[in-house]
Amino acid sequence: MQNVTIMEHPLIKHKISMLRDKNTGTNEFRTLVEEIAMLMGFEALRDLPTEDVEIETPIETTKQPMIAGKKLAVVPILRAGLGMVGGILNLVPTAKVGHIGLYRDPETHEPHEYYCKLPEPIDQRTILVVDPMLATGGSGADAVTMIKEHGGKNIKFMCIIAAPEGLEKLHEAHPDIQIYVGSLDRELNENAYICPGLGDAGDRIFGTK
Repeated sequence: MQNVTIMEHPLIKHKISMLRDKNTGTNEFRTLVEEIAMLMGFEALRDLPTEDVEIETPIETTKQPMIAGKKLAVVPILRAGLGMVGGILNLVPTAKVGHIGLYRDPETHEPHEYYCKLPEPIDQRTILVVDPMLATGGSGADAVTMIKEHGGKNIKFMCIIAAPEGLEKLHEAHPDIQIYVGSLDRELNENAYICPGLGDAGDRIFGTK
């Protein structure tokens, strides 16, 4: 899969291992998710377009590269994706934030939309969709479809942990997007949880059960 990047950086691997630990508490978990998102974002945003802008240093006037155009839109898939937004905003404070709300049917595991709000003009932005977990791939694929229906073109998807099944589904549904994965895990279990995974990311970020 040419459009899939699996992160190999030791810092990302180390922090994901800490995330997996069932003894990692809510506050530390939340901080780690943000830090991992920032480290992954550094890689995912390496091709942001730049333009030369005139600035004045203490020595002279010069033209130097700055991020061009309408810049970045970060779109978390609610609710767990919210945990990754701060890490991206640390890198690009001017980024706009959209939201996509999907919930998974407990019986069929199929995603259902309940909210979609995207920054305009969405067609002129680089769009980074974030969700800690790519399990079945249903929510991720549906979120990208919704963004395309609203006019989004330059779309990237970033998750911390993916199951092979979910990665394959997202790739097949949207072969035109770049996908960034912190760790590709072994498989989904019968309850559609990633193994070895880290449990329910939303519950662990927000301290709910």
